[in-house]
Amino acid sequence: MSNSAITITIKLFAVYQEAYGVPQLVWEFPNGTPVSAVCDRLIAERPELAKWRDITRFGINLIFVEPDTVLKNGDEVVLIPPVSGG
Repeated sequence: MSNSAITITIKLFAVYQEAYGVPQLVWEFPNGTPVSAVCDRLIAERPELAKWRDITRFGINLIFVEPDTVLKNGDEVVLIPPVSGG
């Protein structure tokens, strides 16, 4: 891995996990990438997820963050779409 790239772990839940069929992914991104880029890449690979883009919350290392929060090497990212239950 070069100094210009970071590696993050993405924990998938609900519709994201259903679309990918796995509970987590490990991806590389350039330094300075915002967490929203994770969602963009997921949707680019699985366009059926696009309807969840505007209502998904982001978490980094167990803390909710804004979409423009910059990722750091080793971060654990979660994308949390609305869930229902009963």
